[in-house]
Amino acid sequence: MPDPAPDSAREATAAPAPRAVSIWWFAFGYFACYVPYSAITKAISSGWPDSLAGQPIAGFRLLPISVAVSATGMFVFITAMRWWRYANHRRFGSVSLPWPRAGTFLSGLCTAAIVGTTTLAYTFDGISIVFMMLLMRGGVLVIAPVVDVLVGRKVRWFSAVALALSLGALIVAFAEEGSFAITLVAAVDVAVYLTSYFLRFRFMSKLAKSDDTAQRTAYFVEEQMVATPALLLGLVVAAAIGEGEILGHVRAGFTEVAGGPALLPVILIGALSQGTGIFGSLIFLDPRENTYCVPVNRSSSILAGVLASTALMLVFEQAEGPSAYELAGAGLIIAAILALSVPALLPKDRADDADA
Repeated sequence: MPDPAPDSAREATAAPAPRAVSIWWFAFGYFACYVPYSAITKAISSGWPDSLAGQPIAGFRLLPISVAVSATGMFVFITAMRWWRYANHRRFGSVSLPWPRAGTFLSGLCTAAIVGTTTLAYTFDGISIVFMMLLMRGGVLVIAPVVDVLVGRKVRWFSAVALALSLGALIVAFAEEGSFAITLVAAVDVAVYLTSYFLRFRFMSKLAKSDDTAQRTAYFVEEQMVATPALLLGLVVAAAIGEGEILGHVRAGFTEVAGGPALLPVILIGALSQGTGIFGSLIFLDPRENTYCVPVNRSSSILAGVLASTALMLVFEQAEGPSAYELAGAGLIIAAILALSVPALLPKDRADDADA
């Protein structure tokens, strides 16, 4: 059960509810941020262009500065939207501060793991953007209906069709020769990513999936105020330890990258990462079932990955574009988007029947 909210929190949520926005606008924002985010991350980690990086930059070196920028972007966005008032508050003397509940705090830690593993996913040598997207996104697609069943939410027919088409895209990707060639570190990265999403969806379904926009906004604020600050704190601790190859890369991320020629691209990675986090979270917080919301989110990112891979191929001769299998998978994703659009295409009375 959610923690009992103090008086200050009840007063905050009494503020006018935020204006409802179509999930498809959030999907567009997610797509618009994800194309440059994944492309720049892959380019910098692969050593492109030579004038900036000179040599590939290890993924763990990208995290410190990019996460610091993401944390700053989170604070600026919530402040600009005036959404702090919707969060749970706790009073310290005469000061009342936003304070996450137990469920949103744990969800924020899961989100922190998702942010880190997502950036790392596009830095592994020899593994394409689209393949990692299909692997990670496909796993989340499997998780969505499982969580819906566990929390007793109804899965509508067009959501199930979109799920099947999206899973088909994953199967097509794995049908390509050599698709199972994945390193141990990449496999661990995917495992942490999927576990974090499973736990996050459980918290989100229990505490925020409702028609109350103020309740959903409160969850968003409380989760986001934990996620990137927690990840940044973890990176600071790792850099302070600084022993071993991985922790050494983290430390170098605070020192060498901050003063190097790749600083501006890494700042862009952080800002765009936060953009995907904002729009992606707002998609997941839509009151409809996870089996509907997750394909909307995953479809946007997979199409963004195809476009990013194509852009890298055109700009850098060393980059490989999407394979025929990956493009076929993207075609199935487009079909999934059309399936999710069914309620909007039907006359209102038939759409109501479809939602029933």
